[in-house]
Amino acid sequence: MSVKPTRSELINLKKKIKLAESGHKLLKKKRDGLIIEFFNVLKEAKNLRKELTDKYKHAHEKLLEGIALDGIVEVKTTSMALKDMPAIELETKNIMGVTVPKVKSGRIKKGFMERGYGLITTSMHIEEMASSYEELLEEVITTAEVETTLRKILSEIEKTKRRVNALEFSVIPGMKEQANFIKFRLEEMERENIFRMNLIKENTEDINDNM
Repeated sequence: MSVKPTRSELINLKKKIKLAESGHKLLKKKRDGLIIEFFNVLKEAKNLRKELTDKYKHAHEKLLEGIALDGIVEVKTTSMALKDMPAIELETKNIMGVTVPKVKSGRIKKGFMERGYGLITTSMHIEEMASSYEELLEEVITTAEVETTLRKILSEIEKTKRRVNALEFSVIPGMKEQANFIKFRLEEMERENIFRMNLIKENTEDINDNM
């Protein structure tokens, strides 16, 4: 093994093993905490996904209703009249060391008088369609934030698991094996020294006896 069998090397290895075991415990706590957080966010994501699906179906029904009752030309003309696009700001927040997005948007849901199209020529069907798509857009933004958070937490869990496994099954056992090797070599060297000392002592005594 490519290690020097010295006491100083053994002391250094013991320090490294202690540090690695401490890091292993911290990483396991982080992994377990992230898993708990993952399932909390997953529950929220499932609820949001269901709400998103329901709102999409509702908005699509209103679109088809508007086309059927007012015509495709009226629907397209009305949509082109909407020029005020909501501003989206992307910030970040920290969850157990994981940087996740935080989406802030301007007011999406508008009142009847704020959409910019003609009040007299626009039917109630078009108004309901516009309102349902505003609600859908709000839900899309919220769902995107939560699902992105979910993916980032899952990615961090996988990375943390790999580090935990590397320490547990490779790094720490490897260092302990090196430490055991050094201890064995030191003990062997100590026995050899004792043997040599005894041999020297015996030789010295023999010489003294012969003098």
